[in-house]
Amino acid sequence: MQLFYCPDIIPDQIYTLGKEESQHLIKVLRQKEGDKVHLTDGLGNLFEAEILEANPKSCILKVISTQEEYNKRDYYLHVAIAPTKNIARIEWFLEKATEMGIDEITPIICQHSERENIKHERLEKIIISAMKQSLKAYMPKLNEPTPLLQLIKNSTETHKLIGYCVGENRNQIKDIYKPKESVLIVIGPEGDFSEKEVQEALKNNFQTITLGKERLRTETAGLYVVNIIHSLNQ
Repeated sequence: MQLFYCPDIIPDQIYTLGKEESQHLIKVLRQKEGDKVHLTDGLGNLFEAEILEANPKSCILKVISTQEEYNKRDYYLHVAIAPTKNIARIEWFLEKATEMGIDEITPIICQHSERENIKHERLEKIIISAMKQSLKAYMPKLNEPTPLLQLIKNSTETHKLIGYCVGENRNQIKDIYKPKESVLIVIGPEGDFSEKEVQEALKNNFQTITLGKERLRTETAGLYVVNIIHSLNQ
């Protein structure tokens, strides 16, 4: 199945693909009039459509069926992560996390941050590509860079966890997270969180977690927690 992202699609309507997607569908995939294709709005709807006009510049489709909440997960995962100095590493995280299943990503600005700015449009394109490739109907929400202390104070998830490299009384995720519930996991920069940031998180009902004995890069730690939450919900 080949999936196309169409955020403005309307069920049971005629829809015209953009130039890039039209060219891919007609020139690369060699689809023709009468063939069926699949589309998503990124909001959980999976559409089946028939090609009415196989124009490689503006392919015209007719939506013929809709599956709502396609492969919807029964938990909500929000990862807040400090962008890496080498942006390619955070791009890798976004791609793989989207493939595995994530609902929301927030780049965070910390005391020890290596990078505070991101190219939102580029990162969103990476998420869209990964969503289509992995046949997801839900597009993860990518927030603008947010100061860590602001995120901490405004978070509303049922479980709020912060990865920390030092200290005692750190928990394993499996020991405190209850499957099927919402969770926010905060992953810091290579220099870790400051003591002040961790204390502020604890004041706002966060729990510190350990990711094991291995020393992980920021993007590896991010994908590690995505995998744990995914596994605990199977």
